[in-house]
Amino acid sequence: MPFYNTPDFTPHFLSSDQEIESKITHSIADFEMKNQHNQIITQKDIEGKIHVANFIFTSCGSICPVMTENMKIVDDEFSDDNDIQLMSYTVTPWIDNVEVLQEYVTAKEITSENWHFLTGTKGEIYQLARQSYFAEEDLGFTKDSTEFLHTEHFILVDQNKKIRGIYNGTLKLEMRQLVKDIQILKEEA
Repeated sequence: MPFYNTPDFTPHFLSSDQEIESKITHSIADFEMKNQHNQIITQKDIEGKIHVANFIFTSCGSICPVMTENMKIVDDEFSDDNDIQLMSYTVTPWIDNVEVLQEYVTAKEITSENWHFLTGTKGEIYQLARQSYFAEEDLGFTKDSTEFLHTEHFILVDQNKKIRGIYNGTLKLEMRQLVKDIQILKEEA
């Protein structure tokens, strides 16, 4: 599986640990946010684990509900695996506080312990999305937190916080590929 080191998502196929260490310098930055259970979640909670990140907002009437339904495909496959974490960051934290996220999760019948709906400050979320996850690819890397973030991308991150895949979260076919790729990462470990 490839590694992605830049926001243009140029794939790097590397085989040795030494190659990976010298050529793949990008990793997901440290963060601290609250989830739908009012628990503080940080990078320490995903350290050594595979995670999938996406960016949604609860009042979205277009792609976000589809993305949440499609993330359920991944959740159903790995719901009993604590080494797989799902991270849905809100892009409207001024609306989506802990209580609103909890209501959303309840309404969507999501019960997984490993799926975190996260809120924090707008600046922190947008910087993490654009600078760490490259959520909007090249488009978002140069934007700041005043420009609204809306993307259908799911980002797969390995146990070492390296980006390993990008998927269209509105397509069920892409979710099946994401599930396969998570299995490959599990076998690599």
